[in-house]
Amino acid sequence: MKKIIVVAALFAANFLSAQAFNGKGDTKLQIGATLQDGGSGIAGTVDFGLGDNLSFGFQAGYMLGADEILGEKADFVDRVDAKVRLNANLSDVIGLEQLDVYPGLNLGIHNFGAHLGFRYFFTDGFGLYTESSIPIATYKSSPEGFDKYNNQFVWQIGASFNL
Repeated sequence: MKKIIVVAALFAANFLSAQAFNGKGDTKLQIGATLQDGGSGIAGTVDFGLGDNLSFGFQAGYMLGADEILGEKADFVDRVDAKVRLNANLSDVIGLEQLDVYPGLNLGIHNFGAHLGFRYFFTDGFGLYTESSIPIATYKSSPEGFDKYNNQFVWQIGASFNL
């Protein structure tokens, strides 16, 4: 019985020591599902730590299920999105090691926008994330049809990995 308690305590200590953002040189990979008006899809992000509370990265997404508009199906260009990102990683600022809150800006092939995300790490290598993003400025003054797919509120949820 003592061995079980010791093993459980060691496991719990390891569980509690996971850190969400380590600063310069830290690399995070996230893979998840996207949900938005008119469809759902997949997204992947990678973020690289620049300093104690700053990271930059890249995001790519693809809509798997896209609604038809006026009987037409979305083309590949309508379904794909790619962005560069800049994040302010606030886990140190708010005093939580396992939870990283990261507001940021992104510049993509369809718009300039902002995002707000949360990463929670269960271990040093694995966690869950959720993120929402909105466009601030679109490249077309009034996006219509399939242009609306990449110029609206998008919510993501998925797995986060510490590389």
